Amino acid sequence: MAGMEHRTRPLHAALRPYVGDVIGYAYDADPPDLHRGLPSRYLTLVVTVDEPLGVAWPGGPVEKYDALIGGLHSTAVQIGQTPSRAGVQLSLTPAAARVLFGLPPGELASAVVGLDEVLGRPARELTEHLRAETNWSTRFDVLEDMLLRRLGARRPSAVRPELDWAWQRLCASSGAIGVQKLAAEVGWSRRHLTDRFTSEFGLPPKVTSRVLRFERVTTYLRRHPLTRLSELSAAAGYADQSHLTREFRAIAGCSPRQWMTEELPALPADFTRNPQGPAIAPASPARSH
Repeated sequence: MAGMEHRTRPLHAALRPYVGDVIGYAYDADPPDLHRGLPSRYLTLVVTVDEPLGVAWPGGPVEKYDALIGGLHSTAVQIGQTPSRAGVQLSLTPAAARVLFGLPPGELASAVVGLDEVLGRPARELTEHLRAETNWSTRFDVLEDMLLRRLGARRPSAVRPELDWAWQRLCASSGAIGVQKLAAEVGWSRRHLTDRFTSEFGLPPKVTSRVLRFERVTTYLRRHPLTRLSELSAAAGYADQSHLTREFRAIAGCSPRQWMTEELPALPADFTRNPQGPAIAPASPARSH
């Protein structure tokens, strides 16, 4: 598999509530035929700096983008069939959709669209500017400047505080709090919370919990890929290893071991590879779905 170079740096403090991280990436040879874009708590923005990037939902056609934004989703998107080797990728919080792009995150859920469909001409100018630069630091400067200008220019409509709180509560617990308990804490009925939450974020709270629990497992495996799956599944709140494997197949489209074989060699060489690994904190037992 081709090696990949990663570059990153902290963004301006004003952007940190909206950007989880920013990564410049470059393959030193042809990229993998298939990369699985796994669901997580973040929206994804990618701007290529060479060729368009190929993206497809399982069973669907490959669409190619110079720059794209993908919303929250509950199954993996397939990335491949592309000569693109380099680009910049940002992980965006749901709040970024309103603040930076002027629309609720639910409008982008379970979809990948060209960035120009959301931003118009500024998206094309950004792509051209990034491609004209060859230095990663300068590329990050260009991207940061664009985001700061959009942050200063927009006056977004505010999300209901109950929904923002519910989102933060789910993320903080990695999906380990049940929907009924979450609704009770918000002071809404379960149905009302589910309807309003789904409208805002594009995924129901129960599905969001499932994504967050899966994200917790994959994040841990990236750092400790030799961890025993039986121990990890119990700590993360799955019934057993078979349950974890079924979730992998449903969400990622493959088994945990297949995913690790495909994906982990492309990670930076300094990632921890400890057969034991530090213990993962047990998930909360309160799961009233």
